[in-house]
Amino acid sequence: MEPQFPNIRHLRAFTEVARQGSISQAAEVVFLSQPAITHAISKLETALNTTLFIRLHKGMSLTEAGKSYLRRTDRALAEIALGTKKAAENGQNSLERVDQKLTVPQLRALVALATARSFSMAAWNIGISQPSIHRAARDLEKIIGQSLFLASGKGITLTPTAEMLVRHIRIAASELQQGFYEIAARQGRDTTRITIGSLPLARAWCLPQSIHKFLKDKEFVQIKTVEGPYLKLLRDLRHSQLDLIIGALRDPAPHEEIIQETLFEDPLAIVVRFGHPLSKTSDLNLNDTLNYPWITPPKQTPTGTYLHDMLHISDMENTPIKVVSSSLVLVRGMLLTGDYVTITSVNQIRHELKNKSLIALPIDLPDSTRPIGLTYRRDWEPTPTQNLFLDIVRKIHLDQSGLVTIDE
Repeated sequence: MEPQFPNIRHLRAFTEVARQGSISQAAEVVFLSQPAITHAISKLETALNTTLFIRLHKGMSLTEAGKSYLRRTDRALAEIALGTKKAAENGQNSLERVDQKLTVPQLRALVALATARSFSMAAWNIGISQPSIHRAARDLEKIIGQSLFLASGKGITLTPTAEMLVRHIRIAASELQQGFYEIAARQGRDTTRITIGSLPLARAWCLPQSIHKFLKDKEFVQIKTVEGPYLKLLRDLRHSQLDLIIGALRDPAPHEEIIQETLFEDPLAIVVRFGHPLSKTSDLNLNDTLNYPWITPPKQTPTGTYLHDMLHISDMENTPIKVVSSSLVLVRGMLLTGDYVTITSVNQIRHELKNKSLIALPIDLPDSTRPIGLTYRRDWEPTPTQNLFLDIVRKIHLDQSGLVTIDE
């Protein structure tokens, strides 16, 4: 779903009235007539279903909802200003405040094109004609002072400048959406949406418990999980299309604007099915497993990196690796089908270990524990409802009773 923006001039009018405490004084700053500003605030209040100002004899005073929305609006407009300033630095209009020239159709066109990579598909996605989206895109290029879209055999490609600008625009849209959630929660109808990038271990244990506890008494709140490769989830997080990622942390942190918060340390183990010939062998070592077919995670995952860097199994001349997969469903199914061997998080297969359908072999894996936790943008400001979910996740992991250890 593409981000929805209120009229940007309406947002600027709102912030200026809040600062000046007066429609007449704000009119001089934003170059709008007083009736136009009154209309802008009325439109915003209708869209938000709340009152932003108390109309006083001496001027305008923000309501509590207005103060909350002002904070989000300031953050959104600052994000747009920063993105357009960086975008225009190498263009012809580098000395101008280009952010004040932007329109909502231009922002929607940019984000739609970033998603669809095609003028025709982008136009269809946001419900406008193809000439309209062409015009908005070209107007945006004129404002920035440089090309943003390049034709290619498969559609269009965004320049690095455009990709950077899209990220800032999406973050700005997210701030305004957060503001809407906060106002709705104040009115007793909390419609907050939390979108979580879910890595394999999170899907197996962390998320189900946290979501179940959180959703009690949350009638209108919704959680969406997104599964996919880590790099795709990381990009979506940086573009504010995800609120956070839960799962294995990376070392070092992938970007300076990203915060990684450790919840617990998770051990790895070499795992086989119950009744596997290796389960009946004493004094096992890694070499004993090489006579059996291996299922391994992709090399770029933390577990795959450990297997490659510490055990060098993929470098062996006659490598036993027969299957490479990050799908727990597939790996579990193959382990239960034949005499396969894999390496995995013990907490990712905690149910199978407890019911003894799978067994962790007593093979020492030095330095194999890995941090599991939360990843989120450094400048992310969660709503109170989102903070509540984070607190529940942290408390569940503070209680280590649900975790499995190698010794169990």
